[in-house]
Amino acid sequence: MPILNEASDPADWIEPDDVPRPVVCYGIIPGAFGDIELDFHHHARGQILLVQSGALTCDVAGGLWIVPPRSAFWIPGGTMHAIKATGLVEGYGAFVARELGARLPPACCAVSVTPLLRELLFRAANLPLLYEEGGANSRLMDVLLDELVAAKVEQLHLPMPMDLRLRKMIDLMVAEPSDRSTADIWAKRAGLSERSLLRLMTRETGMSFGRWRQQLSVMLAVRWLASGNSMQQVAIDLGYESVPSFVTMFRKVLGAPPGRYMAERYGNSELHVSGRAWA
Repeated sequence: MPILNEASDPADWIEPDDVPRPVVCYGIIPGAFGDIELDFHHHARGQILLVQSGALTCDVAGGLWIVPPRSAFWIPGGTMHAIKATGLVEGYGAFVARELGARLPPACCAVSVTPLLRELLFRAANLPLLYEEGGANSRLMDVLLDELVAAKVEQLHLPMPMDLRLRKMIDLMVAEPSDRSTADIWAKRAGLSERSLLRLMTRETGMSFGRWRQQLSVMLAVRWLASGNSMQQVAIDLGYESVPSFVTMFRKVLGAPPGRYMAERYGNSELHVSGRAWA
């Protein structure tokens, strides 16, 4: 602690709530523990997770977040959550004492990561666990908190229903995102009438069936594009007949075409398909 790598012993992990510092930062280097799956738990402190590489999914009651590389996720203190990380995960994060979290979002959210916030987390994660207070290290933490407060909230949240029939259907949709079956077909798979499916989705997620499926598609698209997949491959994997139809959907949901969205947030200068750049 605070940097965990392939030589680290998981038993060396110290619960951040027990560390007598207002901000506790840490890092996980690729290959530290392989795939990570943490069942529902909570911390007294708020938690910011930056995913530098690999895939991270965070499940919170009533919602699911897919956190793509070079993005971050904020979890307020006391929030029950489950985390699943796959692949060679590299991540950095900070636990923030409750008394310092008043300026931070009151609910879970994905946030964009500026180059400064990224570097601050990297730097803070390399400090000793019990860093010296009252000097440069404390000022570093103050700037880190200022950057967290200023971070832009991203619309990468997928509200999840509680109805077990809908959850079973959604598990199938997440496993096969290229399946573009109609609402009527999905309703039959869930053992519902189409009318019941549409009514339940709206009531339990606040979104129509079509809008919810679009949101799932853009969340998966952002993760895959940030991982280096081509625009054409992403469109195919999401079941779109052409790249332009995928781009139109993406722009409608997130307000910008994939190339511009990814360049502004994740540093991708261009996304190409068949030699053409899709801005």
